Amino acid sequence: MITINQDACTGCRKCADDCIGRYINIAHQKAVMDQDCFQCGHCVAVCPAGAISIPAYDMDDVEAYDPKTFHLNPDTLLHVIKFRRSVRRYKQNPVEADKINMLIQAGRYSATAKNSQGCRFIIIQNELDTLKELIWNHVDTLTQRPYKEIPRELLPFIVFNKRRKEDPKDDYLFRNAPAVVYITSDWPLDAGLAAQNMELMAVSQGLGILYNGYLCRISEHNQALKAWLGIEDTTIHACMLLGYPDVTYKRTAPRDQATVILR
Repeated sequence: MITINQDACTGCRKCADDCIGRYINIAHQKAVMDQDCFQCGHCVAVCPAGAISIPAYDMDDVEAYDPKTFHLNPDTLLHVIKFRRSVRRYKQNPVEADKINMLIQAGRYSATAKNSQGCRFIIIQNELDTLKELIWNHVDTLTQRPYKEIPRELLPFIVFNKRRKEDPKDDYLFRNAPAVVYITSDWPLDAGLAAQNMELMAVSQGLGILYNGYLCRISEHNQALKAWLGIEDTTIHACMLLGYPDVTYKRTAPRDQATVILR
């Protein structure tokens, strides 16, 4: 529920004008709530008097806008995006807890449909060996089926497993990364937006990430794994390997020109 301090409210209408659901109106030159809303927080962010709060959230987490520090140079941002690489070689150094926390903060502040904030972030580092065991045991079970009974989208994992057993260093799924990140969400795009913000945060901390569609697919298919993670009731929409890159890139990679329609 939104709380409006009537003594502090100036009746400027900024909250009412910015409210997407028109839940806020002005009465007797003060802002008032007409009905409950989905608590997107726009009214808190836009109020110049700081008169609005949402007690259900941690209001101490709210930061005031400061034009002196709030400046993101567009050339620098594009430079970072262009230098972003999908990392497939990792050092064995563990990822520090404070850096993992920064990734989580970047993820939880990402946009979500209807402000559902339904993303869950599962980061496996200390129990990575157990995760791997659950994955490969599941693939071993698939291998025991008649070939024609194995779903086509899972056939590549039979090959990955064979390669792993022939050469333990051929770690196609995990790439020797020290950590794995799963993101579940009600809407696929929500997880994708969170993953992108988390990757940019990772890059800023000297970390590397690989979006791993194969690992996402086999993990979602593995109900024993999902039960172990405590996410049986939702869908894994993003999966990333995480760690310190064991490779240095000297320049950006070339790309095709953008396909653009301007009308």
